[in-house]
Order: sequence, then C-alpha cells, then structure tokens
Amino acid sequence: MAETIPNSVGVSRGGFQKSFLAQAWLVLLLAVSFGSALAFVQNSLSDVIAANKLNETLTQVPELVWGADTPQYTADTSHPIQITPGTVSIKKVQKTAYYPVFRVSRGDIISGWVVKARGQGYADNIEVLIGADPHVETITGLFILEQKETPGLGNKITFPTWREQFAGKNTDTPFVVVKEKSTTKNSIDAVTGATISSRSVAGIVNQTVKDVKGRLTPQTVLSGEGP
Repeated sequence: MAETIPNSVGVSRGGFQKSFLAQAWLVLLLAVSFGSALAFVQNSLSDVIAANKLNETLTQVPELVWGADTPQYTADTSHPIQITPGTVSIKKVQKTAYYPVFRVSRGDIISGWVVKARGQGYADNIEVLIGADPHVETITGLFILEQKETPGLGNKITFPTWREQFAGKNTDTPFVVVKEKSTTKNSIDAVTGATISSRSVAGIVNQTVKDVKGRLTPQTVLSGEGP
C-alpha cells in the first residue's frame, strides 16, 4: 500500500498567498491613513506657518530699510513708523508677475520699500526680502526668508556677512557674482562651493529690481499683501 504524503507544500503556499495579500492591504491602509493624517496636519498648520512667516517679515522690514540706524528711527515716537503691506502687479508678455511689497513711511514721507520675491535656487526655491530706497535706486538690505540649500555650503547665503554685500549698492547695473574677490562696484563674492546658490540670489534681486523699479508708488501698489 503506497504511503500518502500530505500536501503540506500546497497548503503552505496558499496560506502564504493569503498572508501576503493581507499584509499588502495593511500596508496600503496604513499609507492612506498616514497620508491623510499628514495632509490634515499640514492644512491645520498652514495658517500658523503663514502667520509666523508674516511676523518674521514685519520684524525684518525696518532693518532692511534703515540698517544700523533702525534703533534711532524706531525710538523717535514723535514720527511713528508705518508699515503698509500691498501688492504690485507687473504685466509681462506671457504672464503678470505679482510682488508682495511693504511701504515703510514716517508720516507722509516714504522711507523705503521692502519687496518679497522668490526664484529657483540650487536645491529648491529661495524666497528673499529686498530693501530699497524710495526710488529703488539703492539696495538697502537683503534677507533670506526661506531656503533649502545645501547645509554648510549653499545655506551660507543666509549669513549676514554675505548678504551685506548687496546693501548700499546702486541698482543702475545688474549684480554679478564672481568667484574671485570683487573688483567692480556691483560684483558679489560667491559663497565658496555654492556659486549656483549665490547666483540664484543675485538673479532674483536683478529680476525684481528690473520689474519694480519706477513702479513703486502709493498709487500703483494695491493695499493688502498679495500672493
């Protein structure tokens, strides 16, 4: 009489398939759950993040206009500082560019402007605040509001020693980033090992100046912060 061998392999294979399908569904369910939870958190925090960024911007605005003289102007309570947010729209061939701006004034006299702009960096978008005199003839300050450049290299664009190269320079000619020591009035020393990040910032400043110079007046700037 032949010995009957149980089909243990077949049973095991079927059980494995069922187990695999169950695990696959579990992974899918967890992925959907985590994705939904992450989206909920991001949506919940988006207003907080936007508010924090606006507060940081308003904190930087006076110094971007007056620089080291900011304490002197803020201490003068007889002429209170007014920071008025707005938006200026620049019509181009294929699109309209919108720049959020902040008018800084004392009484009826405009002290300067701060323009928020962004552009592509090496790793991701770079968002900057550009301070300028009332006629955008001179850059009065630069602040990096947001960046994701390489730590230890590109993120050095946030360092005051690098940003201060722009302050006090005339806007009559575009800024040029150089790897060697600056030799011309509008040349900017690149961050060592991060020429692309450096040129990205200079490019954002150049494009912004080109777009808004001669167009920033109380009449052309709409009230309220723009996109």
